[in-house]
Amino acid sequence: MQKPSIPRGTRDFGPEQMVRRNYIFDTIKAVYQKYGFSQLETPTMENLSVLTGKYGDEGDQLLFKVLNSGDFLSKTEATDYESGSKNLLPKISEKGLRYDLTVPFARYVVMHRNDISFPFKRFQIQPVWRADRPQKGRYREFYQCDADVVGTDSLLCEAEIIMMINEVFDKLGLKNFTIKFNNRKVLSAITEVIGAPGKETEFCVAIDKLDKIGKDKVIEELVERGFSSENLSQLDPIFATNQSIDDNLNFLKGFFAANETGQKGIQEIEEILTYLKGYSIDNPHLELDLTLARGLSYYTGSIFEVKANDVKIGSICGGGRYDNLTGVFGLKDVSGVGISFGVDRIYDVLEELNLYPESHASSLQAMIVNFGNESMMAGIKVMQALRLEGINAELYPDNAKMKKQMSYANNKAVPFVIVIGEDEIKTETYSLKNMASGEQESLKLEEVISKIKNSH
Repeated sequence: MQKPSIPRGTRDFGPEQMVRRNYIFDTIKAVYQKYGFSQLETPTMENLSVLTGKYGDEGDQLLFKVLNSGDFLSKTEATDYESGSKNLLPKISEKGLRYDLTVPFARYVVMHRNDISFPFKRFQIQPVWRADRPQKGRYREFYQCDADVVGTDSLLCEAEIIMMINEVFDKLGLKNFTIKFNNRKVLSAITEVIGAPGKETEFCVAIDKLDKIGKDKVIEELVERGFSSENLSQLDPIFATNQSIDDNLNFLKGFFAANETGQKGIQEIEEILTYLKGYSIDNPHLELDLTLARGLSYYTGSIFEVKANDVKIGSICGGGRYDNLTGVFGLKDVSGVGISFGVDRIYDVLEELNLYPESHASSLQAMIVNFGNESMMAGIKVMQALRLEGINAELYPDNAKMKKQMSYANNKAVPFVIVIGEDEIKTETYSLKNMASGEQESLKLEEVISKIKNSH
């Protein structure tokens, strides 16, 4: 007999887990809608021509390819196998699972540009797939919750993103987090100042691994990527930690005194900070991290990454500005900026810190005990009355022993159980048991409804 299993890096989610996941989804969705974003969805599969070349060489290697249907090998020849995978791939695979939601969104914008009013604000909550090595907080299938604005250069969008991040985590009860931010113009200018112009991509890919492999390994990788010891000796101030935003800005103003790109990056950072002052937020949780790179190659301006400080896990939210992502699809000069919440990591963080509210332990609010026949018919009427009042309720389907039915209610963490016996049917009063306190009282139907509703 075959033992059932699921692919590494994927997970099943049972009912209790889905209640918690939907709590996260609903919280994020409500904030997105509050800030004026509209929802859309794109297909699970995209043409590989849409996906490849958008995430850098390392990202391309992590794309899940989908084999063509039918006898796909019939279109290949022996020479295709000898010439390597790059020549073979187009003949056996034309599609791939989406790697993120941003590139499919850019494709959507181009295809529907005549129907869209710009600036266009959309949010998208769907799974993505990456052929990565599974580990804690890193999965091969995971959900992203994206929000993007395209068609405007306004840095007010960046300030709004910072506000949304703060509001989402405040509503989820996560207090100790840091929003690290930087600007790709700053990183590009760093490569120019240290004498390695044109190597921004190599620099960003390497420095993006700083948290994972440490400074020494990053330096080793930069050497492998062609940076000289003279280049690297000038990077020491960039690796300095625990600097305030003002200290880092003052350092950059001196570092970029003769560099126009760097000065433009500083101006953008200062403009965002000016807008944030208008929101009068007590603690924006901001840290200007000069080593923050975000490895994806399409970012051109502001970049963001959020860390939960009490849990050892990767970033739980990230994003940035891209000036011409739609350009590769034929629509030039459409700037956009967006973020993505990593729900799977957020789930793990809230679980580890025990931040899920009690009210979300179960989606079911009441269970009615079934004694069969007349009790069952009365139970159906009560159940229907509860549901009409917006209360999630169910009638136990079988006339089973009381112990079995109560055990079922306990296992589902149902907060209230309603017992309807012969006396209850005659008097039209119902025995309502609070499963947490053990308190039990006889109430009219209207009182039962009120008691359950007011318990939240």
